[in-house]
Amino acid sequence: MRILLVLGGGFGGLALIQELLNSHLPHDVEIVLVDRMPYQGIKTEYYALAAGTVSDYDLRIQFPVHPRLTVRYGEVGSIDLGSRIVFLETGEPISYDMMAIALGCTDNYHNIPGAEQHTCSIQTLSGTRETYRHLNDVKPYGTINIVGGGLSGVELAAELRESRPDLNISILDRGERVLSSFPAKLSEYVEEWFSEHHVETLGNISVSHVEKDAIYNGTQAIASDITVWTAGIQPVQVVQKLELPKDRGGRIILGEYYHVPDYPEVYVIGDCASLPFAPSAQAAGAQGEQVARIIQALWRNETPKLHPIRLKGTLGSLGKNSGFGLMGNRSVMGRVPRILKSGVLWMSKRHFG
Repeated sequence: MRILLVLGGGFGGLALIQELLNSHLPHDVEIVLVDRMPYQGIKTEYYALAAGTVSDYDLRIQFPVHPRLTVRYGEVGSIDLGSRIVFLETGEPISYDMMAIALGCTDNYHNIPGAEQHTCSIQTLSGTRETYRHLNDVKPYGTINIVGGGLSGVELAAELRESRPDLNISILDRGERVLSSFPAKLSEYVEEWFSEHHVETLGNISVSHVEKDAIYNGTQAIASDITVWTAGIQPVQVVQKLELPKDRGGRIILGEYYHVPDYPEVYVIGDCASLPFAPSAQAAGAQGEQVARIIQALWRNETPKLHPIRLKGTLGSLGKNSGFGLMGNRSVMGRVPRILKSGVLWMSKRHFG
């Protein structure tokens, strides 16, 4: 049997697998999925788990069950591209004929002393569980600082405000405003929501180092009972270790068909791939579907035909009753984008589950 090895059962890896299983697989092909968990965690909603407004169970999507799909559980330790072998952290080897790397991302601490040791994360399901415990163990009127005013930081702050109205919550960002990559009008709307709900937003903060009970803006200490880090991402460590051409963000530079130029049997999907748009679950899913079509064409000995990936936009929540979004060049604010986001989540669970 030829082995198609898929590393990671997130949005990209699962979209690839679903697209292949929905079509006719060649009789001599087996798909092997490697993941640390027995289900996909809906990462776009981890902020709600951290805040305590949804349960762990609500954010699980079971992997497909198919006679040609084998799921292996474990953490990927290393990848030997030359020998076509992946080693799990236990030392167990898994050989492949084709491989898709869809392992996602981890926090980027930008070499700031103490940031990794003294902050909480929402990048993995297990890490988010720990963050939930820390946040919800804080005594009334404690201080929570969220470093990073992008989408994750904003959604976490808003959800936590609804979950714990007693806490003092602040967002610290190096830019002048939260959501600096979004239009100013949309950013202003979010800032107003935070002002009305007593969430402080601090701009032009340059974090020099982090201690257990404080964040330092240069020499200025900002007291903190719990600090959550949402100030950037990078590919997972096993991808960082691969000696391949990468972009400034550490993502692997790919050929026309999302493959590694020197290893055409290897594809890279999602946060580990150098793509012409920002990393997102939506982008990873769309790319995963395209990689499936590329592989199908190659199995038929045809030249793959690709269409440009067109993203539908970005949606964010401000608690359970308000939200914001960017649909093309149009900013949307209020209850409608929140309803739309809930609909997208429902569709994702229905499609993958």
